[in-house]
This record gives sequence, structure tokens and C-alpha cells, in this order.
Amino acid sequence: MTEKKRLLIVDDEAAMRRILQVAFEKAGYQTVVAESGPQALQFLSDQPFDCVLTDVTMPGMTGYQLQVQIAQEFPQIPVVIMTAYGTIPEAISAIRRGAFEFVPKPFDLENLKKIIKAAVQEGAQVATPKTSKKASSKGDFIAESPAMKSVLETVDQVADSKATVLITGESGTGKEVVAKRLHQISGRKNEAFIATSCAAIPETLLESELFGYEKGAFTGAQGSKAGRFELAQKGTLFLDEIGEVPLPIQAKLLRVLQEREFERLGATKSTQIDVRLITATNRDLEREVEVGTFRLDLLYRLQVIEIHLPPLRERPEDILPLSQHFVAKFSAENGRPALQIGPDFEQALLAYAWPGNVRELSNAIERSVVLTAPTADQLSVKGLPKSLHAA
Repeated sequence: MTEKKRLLIVDDEAAMRRILQVAFEKAGYQTVVAESGPQALQFLSDQPFDCVLTDVTMPGMTGYQLQVQIAQEFPQIPVVIMTAYGTIPEAISAIRRGAFEFVPKPFDLENLKKIIKAAVQEGAQVATPKTSKKASSKGDFIAESPAMKSVLETVDQVADSKATVLITGESGTGKEVVAKRLHQISGRKNEAFIATSCAAIPETLLESELFGYEKGAFTGAQGSKAGRFELAQKGTLFLDEIGEVPLPIQAKLLRVLQEREFERLGATKSTQIDVRLITATNRDLEREVEVGTFRLDLLYRLQVIEIHLPPLRERPEDILPLSQHFVAKFSAENGRPALQIGPDFEQALLAYAWPGNVRELSNAIERSVVLTAPTADQLSVKGLPKSLHAA
């Protein structure tokens, strides 16, 4: 049975604490409530938590002050901040200091659940210990093959520039890992890294998500909201699946890159920005230009630096180092000592073509760790997906 994730809810209003506690316990979380920042810090010292959800306005210690303290003492625990519309600028600053997300009040409970789920998942990745490797390994960037070592050299060379970067490659090759690496070794590393999948946002909402909106800009806009560009101010904005962006929004992106400014929906003045833009796609954008679904002038702006990630089948030298990394990660997440990769298991991994690339490899390893007997110290080939048995 999967262990419940632990959520700490911090709010000085008893009614709100109760509402959130009931909602998240019904959603499958184990919750603890605190009525103040100091009490929350005490709970964090005594118990493990996967995420903290905190209000801003509280006596003695604000939610922002609590977030700073958590970042210093418990950096692996993500913090989601609930804030009134009037404090959005402070909320943006909190994200730049490391908060996972801010949620304007009044909030949509289902959306809040999605944010907490995403925060818990990211926290688990941060908390996972990395294994040492003979391969070139920097964070999650593991490179043993000549092709990926060349990519790593390029990443390190261009990371500190202001040039836009377009990362190309099949789905699952690790494009977001490269984007994070570019940010983490740049001069913007202490500022926000905001990642957005353009394919995951409905076309009707994409513009407001990227650029934000003012109160009354459209029906239902009960307050102002900062967009992704504002959240990434002085940091890095990563737009994945850039080929999914419709032409009208492509025109606005082009203006942002040219003028370094944009307008929120419903705004009467422009906002100046200093953001490093990194994009990624699994599409052939030159082909998209030919058929008229992508702007050539925008493509030129995006691909000042282009980094192509080869599929895993073209870099088999990386399969075992990546597998060892994932074994250590998922063994730790499931509370067991790191399992070993035996010869039969290794042979099965190397014989497979991995059409889903690194993401498919990660999923296969996680499945194998979970299905291997608790008393075993070596991964069982039986735990691999059926597709690998036929390889």
C-alpha cells in the first residue's frame, strides 16, 4: 500500500484550517494543521512532511517569513503560498526566493489540489539522493556517450549567455533536464526557473497564463494575475512544446523577444522584463514553417542556440548509468536499500530500443523496483514491462 503524502497546513483561521484539512484528507493526504509560523516550524522539526501550504497574513510570523525559514532549514520541502490579490507582487518575490507556487484567494480547490500534487512530486525529486558515477554526471544530467558529453559541453559553454536556446529531440529525451542545467549554472541561478508546457494549457488560456491579466479583463477575472513571464523576472522561463503555440500568441512572443516588454490582458501599459527564454520541441519547426503553422521570424529568434538531444537508442552507453541513477532514486523512494542490476536485467535493458527514451527507461526501472520481492537484493527481470521481454 502506498504511504500517504504528508501535508502541513498553516493558517491562523480555524475555519480555513478545517476546510483545507477535510479536503486534502479526502484527496488521500495525511494532514497536520498549524495556526502560526512558529508552530509550523516546530512541527517541521519533529515530523517529516512532503509539502507545506501556508497563508500569508498571520500574527507573529507571515507566510513569507515562514517560507524563507523553511528554505533555509528544510530546503527539500516545497512551499505553496495562499495570498490575497493585493499581495501578488510579494508572492512573486516569494517564488523567486524558492516558493513552489502562490495561489490567489479566493482559490479553486481542485486547482489547489493539482498544485499541491505537483509540489509533492517535485519535492520527492529534490530529496532523492544522487548516485556517484564514473560517467559525466552533473545533477540529473548523466552523460557517458560521446553525443551527450558533447551536449554537456555546449550547455556549459552557453549557459551564462543571454541568448535564447531551442532544445530539440524526441519526447522523453530529457529536454527539461537540459533547460534546468542551463539555468542552474548561469548567472540567474538564484532567481526563478519557471517551466511551462504549452501543450498542457488549453489554447484559450495560454495567453493569460503566459502574460497574466488585470481585474475585469474578461468574464471571471475577479482580480489581477501575474503571468509566467512576470514570475520568471530576472530568471529563466522554459516553454516546453513550443510548437503547440498558436500563431496569434507566436506574434506576441516575438514582440516580447524583440522589445523585452509585454502587456497583461486588459492592461493599459507595458511591463519591462529581463528573462532568459529557453524553449523545447519534439516537432520539426522548419517543417511547421513550410506548412504555415509556425512563424519563421520567431524560429530565428528562438534558435540562436540550438541543442539537439539524440534518442536513447543512439547513445546506448548512457543506458546503464541512467538505470543505476533511477534504481537508487526509486529504491530510496520506496524505503529500501539500493537494488543491484544483474547480468540478465542488464542484457534486457541493452537489447531494447527505448522508443520512449529516458522517460520510458525511468518508468521501467520504477516498475521493476516496486515489483521486486522485498527480500531480494537484485532487480528481477520479471518486473520489466512485457515489451522488454520481447526485445
